[in-house]
Amino acid sequence: MSPVTPATPPSQPIRQALDRCEPLTRLTQRLRESTERLEAIRPLLPPPMRGLVRSGPLDAEGWTILADNGAIAAKLRHMVPALQQRLESAGWPAVLIRVKVLGGA
Repeated sequence: MSPVTPATPPSQPIRQALDRCEPLTRLTQRLRESTERLEAIRPLLPPPMRGLVRSGPLDAEGWTILADNGAIAAKLRHMVPALQQRLESAGWPAVLIRVKVLGGA
């Protein structure tokens, strides 16, 4: 007598599977919005800083900007009012902007 093997579910393209998973869809949306916010403020950053700043998490409490080092983070913290104004003028809802050092606590 041969062993019974469970039926393998039909495969589907990864994009289709992701689109059907609501938590992953929301995560993908937040990642996209975070990146778009960074692109909206990038022109305000001094050119030498642009490559040292990354988009971070976007959640119900706000948006995090990640800086490569403490000096860049300090400069960004001084710029937060201008960054918020830029985002609001671009049509983004007002949210708290947090600045954190990449790899820092």
